[in-house]
Amino acid sequence: MLKVENVSKYYGTLKAVDNLSFEVNDGEIFGLLGLNGAGKTTTFRMIMCLIDDYTGNITLDGKKIDYTVTDKIGFLTEERSLLTKMTVIEQVKFYAVLKGMKEEEIEKKLDYWLDRFGVSEYKNKKIKELSKGNQQKIQFICAIIHEPKLLILDEPFSGLDPINVELFKSIILEFKEKGTSIIFSSHRMEHVELFCEKLVVLVKGKSVLSGYLRDIKEEYKKKNVIVCGNIDKKKIESLDGVINVLKEKDEYIIKIKDNSYVPKLFKEISKYDNITKFVVEDASLNEIFIEKVGEAYEK
Repeated sequence: MLKVENVSKYYGTLKAVDNLSFEVNDGEIFGLLGLNGAGKTTTFRMIMCLIDDYTGNITLDGKKIDYTVTDKIGFLTEERSLLTKMTVIEQVKFYAVLKGMKEEEIEKKLDYWLDRFGVSEYKNKKIKELSKGNQQKIQFICAIIHEPKLLILDEPFSGLDPINVELFKSIILEFKEKGTSIIFSSHRMEHVELFCEKLVVLVKGKSVLSGYLRDIKEEYKKKNVIVCGNIDKKKIESLDGVINVLKEKDEYIIKIKDNSYVPKLFKEISKYDNITKFVVEDASLNEIFIEKVGEAYEK
């Protein structure tokens, strides 16, 4: 288990991380979210022990993270961190040796992962000869080849086509099933929603939203009602409890204050002909994120 307890970090007078606390259990995928400059990268660097002049405590399985512990951590950075003049095998060996792996073990596992990612033919190619997507695969292999106890993934799907996104997803879930603690960061809220059980949203280094995703959605209360058919948009917008009505292609998205307004809305919608769909959904994480981050900046 990773524990971040009351952690703060200053750069001069700038408070980059402000009394941040969260836990990531074994076999759990945790979302660390925020706009650029929110404090995510600083938090990652503190967890990795690349920054150690902070207040508070960061532990992995009860032990303070220092350079005796970092070999148990895998980190896929948002920025490319590959040495482009190296070959794939040289690059992976370089990182794996730093994590304490033996050369014969490295090559065996590298062959396995290259095959899983469908890039075995690039083993002796230079990094600079690979496409952006294939470079991302190699960077991911570097992060997981030592089978880390804690895996930090910062925008892991960058540069990937839909087929390879699915491949990455399946491998991330395999590590979860093995008991790896995973921190997942992305600006794509649909990816976060798919993976993460718990999350923290940072604004200027401070947590403005945290907890289990299911609880966050329940507490948010606002719902979306998806309707397919011919309705009077202005009339529906005038109903009590309706926040607004959006038209997207052949559907209307009716945003309401909470579930208590569903029966009256259903009664009204039922008056229209050709209604083929009436579905009540939770607000998306993207909607919640935008509102909560916006509110935090307005304070």
